[in-house]
Amino acid sequence: MVNTAIALPRVFVTRRLPEPALSRLQQAPIVLDLWPEAGPPPYEELQRRVAGCQGLLCLLTDRIDEALLAAAGSELRVISQMAVGVDNIDLAACTRRGIPVGHTPGVLTEATADLAVALLLATARRLVEAANDVKAGRWHTWDPMGWVGPDVHGSTVGIVGLGRIGAAVARRLQGFAVRLLYHNPRPSPWAAEVGATWVPWETLLAESDFITLHCPYSPATHHLINAAALAQMKPTAILINTARGGVVDQEALEQALRTGRIAAAGLDVTTPEPLPADHPLLSLPNVVVLPHIGSASLSARRRMAEMAVANLLAGLAGERLPHCANPAVYG
Repeated sequence: MVNTAIALPRVFVTRRLPEPALSRLQQAPIVLDLWPEAGPPPYEELQRRVAGCQGLLCLLTDRIDEALLAAAGSELRVISQMAVGVDNIDLAACTRRGIPVGHTPGVLTEATADLAVALLLATARRLVEAANDVKAGRWHTWDPMGWVGPDVHGSTVGIVGLGRIGAAVARRLQGFAVRLLYHNPRPSPWAAEVGATWVPWETLLAESDFITLHCPYSPATHHLINAAALAQMKPTAILINTARGGVVDQEALEQALRTGRIAAAGLDVTTPEPLPADHPLLSLPNVVVLPHIGSASLSARRRMAEMAVANLLAGLAGERLPHCANPAVYG
């Protein structure tokens, strides 16, 4: 008798997912290989596990390049990333091989905007520094000049990248009666709604009390905040980055913070990630560094996982991905 059973597609998932997305994967008609560790699989292990797979569900921590695609082989039908950005994936190589790449746009807007404003307030009011001093027994009395910082209310905030997240940040800051400036390569459709004024790059640097970064990472924005940009900022200015670590030249930023060229910085993204515990930035009292938690709200992470699974299963079924980062793959 001829066996007419159809082999189930093999899928490698590089990290345990939140529910209910994980249960949906476990119940799907696939052979699931789930990486069990808390950290990402080493690159060599990723190459080994993806070999012969039809699907890959990955994270920003996984490098998906030409060598990995070659290791996967010709059976790979779809890559689905649980993230908005895909700068860890060689999209051109995937498109050449006819592999659609899924991502999760739009889902992080509100959570990341919340975090950006939280970082802005924390750095302005020196919350982490003050809390650490309490824990270390350095709070001796009420001090008229103790832990003072700049006012957010009535300040000038420069938004670099007035897209969905930048506009969501602007809406939150309207309650602080701030003056909103922004710089984009082209006018933002949200500018009028949020009351933001486009200004040249040099004007934004020179006039902003706070600069918050929400631009995508690309060759054009690599080290956009460099020594020259930092030199044009106010010495009282504070820099916030919830975009990508590569947008900022960290060596130049460390020097600017150490010498008082700018007042403070709040970073949710760094290069590399994680930032080593002995990194010079972490020795400075005027910097707050977080472990890339912009999307770390329960609802955002659940929705990200659900979208990633939906993209994966659509690709395995030969259907168009609901959210495809390389639509040119469909010709």
